Amino acid sequence: SIAMLDTPANFTDRFWRFCLAASCVVVLTFMMAPLLAMIPLSLNSQPYLTFTEGMLRLDADAYSLRWYRNVLENEQWLRAFGNSLFIGLCSTAIATSLGTLAALGLASPAMPAREQVTGFLISPFVIPAVISATGMLFFYAKIGLGQTYLSVILAHAVLSAPFVVITVTATLSGFNYNYMRAAASLGASPLVAFRDVQLPLIAPGVASGALFAFATSFDEIIAVLYLGALEQRTVPREMWSGIREQFNPEILVVSTFLMMSALLLFGTVEWLRRKGA
Repeated sequence: SIAMLDTPANFTDRFWRFCLAASCVVVLTFMMAPLLAMIPLSLNSQPYLTFTEGMLRLDADAYSLRWYRNVLENEQWLRAFGNSLFIGLCSTAIATSLGTLAALGLASPAMPAREQVTGFLISPFVIPAVISATGMLFFYAKIGLGQTYLSVILAHAVLSAPFVVITVTATLSGFNYNYMRAAASLGASPLVAFRDVQLPLIAPGVASGALFAFATSFDEIIAVLYLGALEQRTVPREMWSGIREQFNPEILVVSTFLMMSALLLFGTVEWLRRKGA
């Protein structure tokens, strides 16, 4: 067995594994280095977006939490966070409910034209958000919903529902429908069987889709630019205004919050994936 470790085939296999690991490290470093640089820059005591000499010397006076205090005490930022949470939760509830129902229908073999319907439901992935937002702008304005919370919530639900459809459909691909037949044989109605049997089993997939839908809504800016008024300003919309008007480390503070939230979100999704498996 020791001799087998030195064979050319094993050496080649170890070499390519090392190359793959090294490539992953390089790609992750290239992607994450600019994001990680935001964290120390957000602690800059000066209103600059570069590392000062004091920061490079690790001088304690060069670091400060003043920008974090400014964000937490700024009414506009707090209102933007509140709007993002409210719009995100409402749109996630709508997208999760409708997306789960759509996935249940698409998973049924009796569903006619499944491929065409699936393509239509996930079309927001393909259609640019500018086109979708423009169409919704004219439609909602015509029915009297322009520049309201409801219009922004519905727009976010439309843009985030495909994540729920894809995630729940993938979960249902491995679902054993014998459980549903057993529930029906015991006298359970389709609604009761879904509530007590199917939903608990696919809950991790539904929760993962809901998390992706919430992240999509929280990060969406184009729909807010088109459909939102001053009262519906979200965090991305406030960041957009800050970049255009006065770019200061407060933007980096908010970006740090969003990055940490994204890491927590993806950690939760991975935990749900393993739980579902």
